Amino acid sequence: MVNDKLNLQSLNIPEEKREELLRLFPEVRTEGGQIDFDRLRLALGDMVDTGKERYGLNWPGKSACFKAIQTPSMGTLLPAPEESVNFDTTENLIIEGDNLEALKLLQKSYIGKVKMIYIDPPYNTGNDFIYPDNYSESLQTYLEYTGQTGEEGKRFSSNTDTDGRFHSKWLNMMYPRLYLARDLLRDDGVIFISIDDGEVAHLREVLSELFGEENFIVNVVWQKKFSPQANAVGFSDSHDHILVVAKNKEVWNPNLLARSEEADARFENTDNDPRGPWSSGDFTISLTGGQRGNQFMKTGVSQNIYEIITPSGRILTPPKGRCWGSTPEKFAQLVADNRIWFGESGNNVPRIKRFRSEVQDGIVPSTWWPHTESGHNQEAKQELNATLGDAAGTFDTPKPVRLIKRMLDIATKNEDKEIILDFFAGSGTTAHAVIKQNGSDNGNRLFILVQLPELIPESSPARRFGFETIADITKERVRRVINKLNDEDGNEKNQDRGFRVFKLAESNFTPWDGSVDQSPEDISLQMEMHIEHVRQGRIDQDILYEILLKSGFPLSIPVETLQVDGKTVYSIHDGIMLVCLDRNLSMPSVQAIVDRLPERVVFLDEGFAGNDALKVNAKEACKLKNIVFKVV
Repeated sequence: MVNDKLNLQSLNIPEEKREELLRLFPEVRTEGGQIDFDRLRLALGDMVDTGKERYGLNWPGKSACFKAIQTPSMGTLLPAPEESVNFDTTENLIIEGDNLEALKLLQKSYIGKVKMIYIDPPYNTGNDFIYPDNYSESLQTYLEYTGQTGEEGKRFSSNTDTDGRFHSKWLNMMYPRLYLARDLLRDDGVIFISIDDGEVAHLREVLSELFGEENFIVNVVWQKKFSPQANAVGFSDSHDHILVVAKNKEVWNPNLLARSEEADARFENTDNDPRGPWSSGDFTISLTGGQRGNQFMKTGVSQNIYEIITPSGRILTPPKGRCWGSTPEKFAQLVADNRIWFGESGNNVPRIKRFRSEVQDGIVPSTWWPHTESGHNQEAKQELNATLGDAAGTFDTPKPVRLIKRMLDIATKNEDKEIILDFFAGSGTTAHAVIKQNGSDNGNRLFILVQLPELIPESSPARRFGFETIADITKERVRRVINKLNDEDGNEKNQDRGFRVFKLAESNFTPWDGSVDQSPEDISLQMEMHIEHVRQGRIDQDILYEILLKSGFPLSIPVETLQVDGKTVYSIHDGIMLVCLDRNLSMPSVQAIVDRLPERVVFLDEGFAGNDALKVNAKEACKLKNIVFKVV
């Protein structure tokens, strides 16, 4: 019998992996539809490593990370239009909640759709960080922390450098989040992670395990400070790391960085060459062991050591230990093609001309990002001060917009609606950078931010301005950035300068609790709850977005409200799915909805009011038109 109930869990990752494995190796399927590992070993042959000792990173609690990953979320994301900007039209998202739960809930809708991830996670410096250490109760812990369950609010976890599980607790926090984040990336996607010296080695190992060592791109060193500041051991701590890893290095296609005006200024046209501006480079190369064994050699002597006569008659030979950059024959061709420059007097050492029209459109990014090109922490604080005033003091080490912009320059393009995700959003720098970048190159990039509503200390200046949580500051910063840009240019390009706010909460529907006593009284109470199983206080919009999320539609998808036979019906993606949450359905209204020929319809179970005949007839009406019938 087909289950008509809409699955209200987040993506079941183990089930997805099992089905993919059985698709690739159908011969390992057991009679019960499980996996026979002995057959799998036979199928893979010598590729299976059966040794007990192998290289890898292990720590106490790692097995619990997999339980966290494999446990589906029963939460939901409630829309908050009153805190949003242009809710009905924007495709940007700001999610307020624990990022582990949020990443689970995003799996169905956004798996394989994110082009770039940037995160600036807690660096594990010995200060408190507040992410749950008990994965089996992560949603419940979050609800208690935010006071949504009536329990007294509490901190998730603390991690001091005197804790014996100092590194382990940090790894337990990071591992499942990175695992889930990887699945959200497109095949050509990439993740940038800021980190300091304290955990960079461990993070590198985790990324190698999750993404594959072959997909590691580079460790960027970012100059976060521009003035020396000695630490306890006498060195100036002036850098952070940014680890860059691709989902699939083979298909990742990074952009070149634009040449600076200073770099372009090096190209001139001193001799009025019709090919345009050029710069000159050294025409000699080092006579190393590599050259001694190559095609330049003739009878033990480099063919590239020969005399050159300048136009003024000066005779030149290469300096000791070097040779000319080409053979005599090739050099003659270069001279004939006016690609050798002897200076205005014709008496200088030859240099080879390189035309701007023939070089790359940009420059290859390096692994050293100086503050002059990518900003610094002080610049980031100034940006925050300019936007938020005294409330900016809440953040000790914010990241500058120029730093994120450099990542966007490398990893994204302006033509498509590429999604940029930041699930440690902090002050909202990533959204600021995306909006600003779109404004500068007329791009269509979208952002998804996730930020825990971490309580701001009562003594903080931010409290005087009405900010209670970090998430409040995140949202307000993005609002002010949008308003400022709109004031400057009037949004003449009609770009997406808005965001939809969603907040993590329990599902709109009370689940069947199998843990209660199975006495007739308890079972009767459970059944009564499921006659009207929508939680009190939840409205149709809350229910609608849970249905969208659990059905695999993005939270940004346009929704059209229709009136069909006197019933409110929500049309998703031009009618592919129709949702009716009316509590008083009739067969004529059901038939009118079915006659619109959607691919799927979803009704509220309460709408049938216990009328099993009406429900069966509704299902049969859908079956006749090949429409998927679901109830919640």
